[in-house]
Amino acid sequence: MPTLTVTRSSGGRSKPVPMTYVDPSQLVIDTPPALEGSGLNAPFLMDVLSAMLAHERGGAALYRAVAARSLNPVLQRQYRHFGEETVEHVSILEMLVANAGGDPMYVSPSARATERAGNSVIETTFMCSGSIDLMTAELVMLEAVILAEVKDHSNWSMLSQLVPKLPESLRTSFADATARVEQQEEEHLSWAKDMRSKMITLQIQSGAMQKAGVAAEEMMAKIKSLFD
Repeated sequence: MPTLTVTRSSGGRSKPVPMTYVDPSQLVIDTPPALEGSGLNAPFLMDVLSAMLAHERGGAALYRAVAARSLNPVLQRQYRHFGEETVEHVSILEMLVANAGGDPMYVSPSARATERAGNSVIETTFMCSGSIDLMTAELVMLEAVILAEVKDHSNWSMLSQLVPKLPESLRTSFADATARVEQQEEEHLSWAKDMRSKMITLQIQSGAMQKAGVAAEEMMAKIKSLFD
């Protein structure tokens, strides 16, 4: 089971930077053995992988949140499916980091910033709870997914381009992982963008949606019919 929330008690590690103290027992090795003599900026690479992990872990939390609160069965089903794949992506990244001799529980400075940004995206889906119509609430959650998936897709695309520059011992595992995950990320982003367009188009074109007395059940039935 991958680690979805990294804390000191769960084995999290880091490195000291200005304004950040790290207990000596929690320090990490700057250059993992597999990257020694590679000519790469190994500490920076491990920081990037740590930030990618933080984003995927945040994505898993986002999908759990929107799947639990969406009232549309079609959206719920896709959120759960993509959430399961995102948890798999966490496992894959943890494996890649470990194969390189790094620590999957390492939280880099950029990962801490990524965690904060990810939490803020999740928070946006709660900001207007109870004060907006159902369609807008669904749209806000979907747009949060799009924001997360844009970075996901960019991360894995970048990693796939980096594969030829890695030490030969790591290329196969990184190539196989990026080929698999990048395709899934393309599906996630494409679906989310398409759903957003459909939802906005439906809202704009439907006069019934703007009637104050439309029952929630009737409104959700209209939304669901679009996606079936």
